[in-house]
Amino acid sequence: MRVLIVDDEPLSRSALENALRARNDIQALDCANDAVDALELLQKKPYDVLLLDIQMPELSGIELADRLNKRRQPIPSIVFVTAHHQHAVAAFEKHAVDYVLKPFSNNRIHEALDMAIRRTEGERAAQLAKILPQLEELLSKPAKIAIKTKGRILFVDPADVVIIEAQGNYVLLQRASGSYLLRESISTMAEKLKPYGFIRIHRSVLVNSSFVEEIQPWPTGEYVLRIKGGKEYTVSRTYKINLKSLAKFWIGDDTFVAG
Repeated sequence: MRVLIVDDEPLSRSALENALRARNDIQALDCANDAVDALELLQKKPYDVLLLDIQMPELSGIELADRLNKRRQPIPSIVFVTAHHQHAVAAFEKHAVDYVLKPFSNNRIHEALDMAIRRTEGERAAQLAKILPQLEELLSKPAKIAIKTKGRILFVDPADVVIIEAQGNYVLLQRASGSYLLRESISTMAEKLKPYGFIRIHRSVLVNSSFVEEIQPWPTGEYVLRIKGGKEYTVSRTYKINLKSLAKFWIGDDTFVAG
């Protein structure tokens, strides 16, 4: 089996490479710093499996996969590697396309690789053709969200939203420069804002992960999450698994958010 790792993050490349070095069924293992480098390698020699990051500069993983799909050459079995986009994960599962969600375990890598290598050439091409349109739509999401408040429709950059809190039948959308009270459920907001990096830390609280600075475990099994500016929120045990998506990698002991 010949495997090519394509990821612009050095830590991710190293983690994938270290996981695969232990396998005895890999004849060749190469790494590319980005999709452009990967194209050059793919023109020189064939690969059986591609471990492909989605978001990369200049040429995305989706664009690389699209180019491979249009070539008159055998298509490697592609395992997409993604740090977020939970909606994309659902699309992968629906269409039976392999994926690995960062942060990943070695076992998950091996499972995906085993499944990928069993795919025939025809299956690879068919599944890739199914998934590419869904991924392109997901990654081309609008830069702003529209909210209706006080008879007006405002366009808000989700990157400016810090916290969303449930207040009865309403939610309070808080920005650094102001807030808006909207008639909407917290569950609906969680679903709509998940692709923008929002995670649910409590049944009544959503937080923009880009504003999170620190988390602290409590003996009760709950956690305290501090955002920029110093304000703190309690993370309930029910939602503690969502803390995994705060970072691509957890260096050191990450068991306190895994269990």
